[in-house]
Amino acid sequence: MPIQETEDTKVSPALKMLLELGPVACFVIAYTQGARFVEWFGLTGIFEQPIMLATAVIMVATALSIAGSLWLTKSVPAMPIVTLVVVTIFGGLTLWFADDTFIKMKPTIINTLFGVVLLVGLAFGKSFLKTVMGMAFAIDDEGWMILTKRWGFFFLFLAVVNEIVWRNFSEGFWVGFKFWGMTGLTFLFVLSQTPMLMKHSTEEKEEG
Repeated sequence: MPIQETEDTKVSPALKMLLELGPVACFVIAYTQGARFVEWFGLTGIFEQPIMLATAVIMVATALSIAGSLWLTKSVPAMPIVTLVVVTIFGGLTLWFADDTFIKMKPTIINTLFGVVLLVGLAFGKSFLKTVMGMAFAIDDEGWMILTKRWGFFFLFLAVVNEIVWRNFSEGFWVGFKFWGMTGLTFLFVLSQTPMLMKHSTEEKEEG
């Protein structure tokens, strides 16, 4: 969930990472420590399953993360807003029907939506990724098109992976994978783009 920055609203890398990964981390903690939290706060009868408590927690944490981003940067790009809407809808359905299928499908819906939007934009010659992350990389237009295409397919890849994991593995494994697996795959993907970013960097051209 990239945080939009301007020259006047720089956010430290550590704080930026906290805002982006905080909601998922809270989800994992609430799930793994759910029984203890339910007992401590007298929530027995309200959250019978750890996944339900974790769902309520990530809904609140996502809203707080966006509020924090808005306060720090004075703006929030579309992607975090879409994430909040999907989390609220699917989290609400999970709690209302007491059915964890909805929250498990949430990453699939979000990643599919992001991937389709980026690739459809490319079909019309637009790089929506540049609009969202223009301050993050100094690369030429060709580089933005390549990066947008790769991110589009990577989002679709994450959607497929999420479906495979939650449908074929235990709930506990899926919760852990949601944080460690998805974060690790994203880190490796970002790292793999370094050669392309260097090739299309505009900073070297300006210096030359």
